Amino acid sequence: MSSFPKLLDRKILAKTRIFTIEETRMQFSNGHEQTFEKISGRHPGAVMIIPLLDEDTFLLIREYAPAANAYFLGFPKGAMDAGENALESANRELMEEVGYGSNDLTWLAQWSLSPAYFNASMHIVLAKNLYPQKIEGDEPEPIEVIPWKISDIDALLAHPEFHESRSVAAVMLLERMRK
Repeated sequence: MSSFPKLLDRKILAKTRIFTIEETRMQFSNGHEQTFEKISGRHPGAVMIIPLLDEDTFLLIREYAPAANAYFLGFPKGAMDAGENALESANRELMEEVGYGSNDLTWLAQWSLSPAYFNASMHIVLAKNLYPQKIEGDEPEPIEVIPWKISDIDALLAHPEFHESRSVAAVMLLERMRK
């Protein structure tokens, strides 16, 4: 196993209200030097929630994605606030985006998003035993909530608006858990 590379230089290339772009120059154990760029977010992490309305139905949201300039279907998700753990963040995001809270939250996994370039992780949380509870969030417009039958996962995977990789992975995880 190789030892971790040695940091030779680090500089901030850009900083926005959400992201920091940093350049690092590293030296590897074989003497090779390489320059990398990475993006870091301002939040301590993020959560994605798989809300089960009942044994046969999960809830998706349809929301606008500004980078793609399109609407897409996916599971509710959002940034963790400072001081929150993953389950607290998941329940808050569920109330903000879906209009439900959960009496039964289970942490399932922690996934990364393009770890060579983006220093971020997402906690995947299963939410069961839902109850109606809406709180205000930071969404610019009301989010459409769409119930989907677990038996119709193949149709979801073929849906043109369901292509965000984390949601696709989460629905595969849900399907695997049900078998």
